[in-house]
Amino acid sequence: MIKIEKADPCSPESLLLVAKLSAELASITGDNGKSNFTMDSINNERSLWVVAMNNQCEAIGCAAIRPITENIAELKRMFSDRSCPGIGNALLTFLEKSALDMGYSQIWLETRYVNHKAINFYQKKGYKRIENYEPYVNREEAVCFAKILTDGNDIYRG
Repeated sequence: MIKIEKADPCSPESLLLVAKLSAELASITGDNGKSNFTMDSINNERSLWVVAMNNQCEAIGCAAIRPITENIAELKRMFSDRSCPGIGNALLTFLEKSALDMGYSQIWLETRYVNHKAINFYQKKGYKRIENYEPYVNREEAVCFAKILTDGNDIYRG
């Protein structure tokens, strides 16, 4: 069973997960992803940092949302250590519901063209390709996606 909970982004568990994510991104894309994210950027009331925990209370994944606009949240630092199936799905489902509850109507994200697993995952979860948004405009290695959030009854809120 995977439990998702709000966490301190500066906790030892969070920092370890981010270090693992950065190493994995560097091996896939050649960039650790740190240039477009700092923990300070999620230090406001419309941001959320979460950690996935397994049955042994071990941290096995993380992700964040932060505001781009009043109605659009950005998904950042999504990571699963793949120690059990469903971590990414649990994180994304939790953050989509949380974003909707926080008043957001969309989630946007950026990944790299070479990160095929991430692209396939987000497309399977209903994310659609959009034009690159700042700071990814004119960055050929980047690909951006968006999803309109619904309340489960396919009623657009926003």
